[in-house]
Amino acid sequence: MAAKTFRTKGIVLRTDRLGEADRIITLLTIDQGIIRAVAKGVRRTSSRYGARLELFSVIDAQLLSGRNLDILTQVEVLYPFAQLIARDYDLYTAGAIIVETALQLFAEDDPDPSHYRLTLGALNALARRHHDPDLVLSAFLLRAMAQQGWAPQLGVCGNCGTNLNLNFFSVPQGCSICDDCATIEAMDLPRPGSQIAAALLRGDWDLAETAARQTQKEIAHLATTYAQWHLERKLKSVPVRQHGRTS
Repeated sequence: MAAKTFRTKGIVLRTDRLGEADRIITLLTIDQGIIRAVAKGVRRTSSRYGARLELFSVIDAQLLSGRNLDILTQVEVLYPFAQLIARDYDLYTAGAIIVETALQLFAEDDPDPSHYRLTLGALNALARRHHDPDLVLSAFLLRAMAQQGWAPQLGVCGNCGTNLNLNFFSVPQGCSICDDCATIEAMDLPRPGSQIAAALLRGDWDLAETAARQTQKEIAHLATTYAQWHLERKLKSVPVRQHGRTS
């Protein structure tokens, strides 16, 4: 029986070497979920589409179905985000956290177009510099958690229900905590941070852009911590981003 061919649009989440000249490309697709495919000869200098399969690239691809791995037979770049993001360390490390989270969070057997659109939108915002990288990263992480049913509760205290003095956040509970209910495990998140995080979750960029630089960093720290707690694993890209900012 002849192998089946199919086309899809996908975002390059990861590339791994295979043999002397090939690579395994992991894609988040619009209609197939996450798929892994072999790009034959892509590491040779004579390859026609090696540069088209860099991290963050958005491609239109034709593939040949395989038993364990599909095979890429044709690739066209739709959005060259790799070139735009990789030239800036702040953009690159934010993008690396985004694609690593997508790889860990979204399933191979869950072809949900909203996952693709969310990741595409975040990478586009980074590449076009629409917003500060910390805000883009935080918005992606908070919305990705919400898509999985883990939307944080940010308007009222998760313990007593008050909307006053919400200066902390409980990662295990996934909610804001007021001063009176805060325990030692609660993260500091002064009121402006809670309001800005809620704005990012609902897409209110006008309000989000008013955040002070320190508040943006605090929200990014909260969002990455919250994501890692639900993923039940550390994201390798997070300390890389943090190290680059302190070195």
